[in-house]
Amino acid sequence: MRALKTILIILLALVGLLVILGLVGPSNYRVERSTTIAALPAVVYGYVSHLSSMKEWGPWQAMDKDQVQRIEGTDGTVGATWHWEGDTVGTGSQKIVSLEPNKNVRCELHFIEPFESISTATYDLEPVGDSTRITWGMEGENTFMGKIMGVFMDMDKMIGPDFEKGLANLKALAEEEQAAVLAEKASRTVDGYLIETVEGAETVYIGMRDKKLKWKDMGAFFGTHFQAIGAALGAAQLEMAGAPSGVYWAWNDKDQTTDMMAAMPVKGDASTQVAGYTTHVVPAGRRLKVAYYGDYTKNMDAHLAIDTYIREKGLTHYGNVIEEYVTDPMAEPDTAKWLTNIYYMVK
Repeated sequence: MRALKTILIILLALVGLLVILGLVGPSNYRVERSTTIAALPAVVYGYVSHLSSMKEWGPWQAMDKDQVQRIEGTDGTVGATWHWEGDTVGTGSQKIVSLEPNKNVRCELHFIEPFESISTATYDLEPVGDSTRITWGMEGENTFMGKIMGVFMDMDKMIGPDFEKGLANLKALAEEEQAAVLAEKASRTVDGYLIETVEGAETVYIGMRDKKLKWKDMGAFFGTHFQAIGAALGAAQLEMAGAPSGVYWAWNDKDQTTDMMAAMPVKGDASTQVAGYTTHVVPAGRRLKVAYYGDYTKNMDAHLAIDTYIREKGLTHYGNVIEEYVTDPMAEPDTAKWLTNIYYMVK
């Protein structure tokens, strides 16, 4: 009888101890690790905003290569859910609950086996020059049993090393992709000018053409005719389809003249006519583009860069050269901010 009483007292003491631990144990938890990745936030964001990409760098994939996985919903969007089931990793799911492009991602983690709990996974990105500082965290509230376990278990020491492995994997993947992006960009850069290849739509221009315009008279030519063309289009009730442009057929170094048209792109077709002006249609097709910032009259180096690129890539220039004057100099006095899009038709 005395032994039974002793056992009962011990059991009651243990229960009391558990109750005390459940009351004083930590009510919530957060584990996080950070690293700096030599890649832009947009590159890193791609790996943390898509569940299929998380599988590439997550530290738990290698622990159980036979686990069964599936993704429900549209990956990379709120609501997409990744389910997994395996002997080592247990059973659970991760659902995207919020996305702020290039800044942060929040996911709901629902662990079912070996024990059930719900946590929030956080991914926060901070630009640091040409790199990105990423902080990966997991946080949640402890249940009664979780509070008791929290007294004896250090979650930071348990999960932190896995986070470090995952971030190391992520760093390797993102930096490799960033290097490939930079190499590809370098292959399209000539003398500091980035050259893009675009598919241009058919464009109808209304304007005034001069086949022998002196270079020195170009500024006055544009100034006179852009305003007049704009008024004529308004009278003809034609809608513009872009910025004022210079359309060029020839550039003659010998006598310093050009065959060109001061033109406005309009919504129309080859039959669109405005009295006193020329209609010219530039067909759809591949074009090389340079976005040039600076004084319109000093963009020759950008043209030379495109010429060099055409030769190096074995392309053929045909048709027109087009300068699209995006910035209104009356609204922006700083010439360094003037944007001119330069297009060369190539095949």
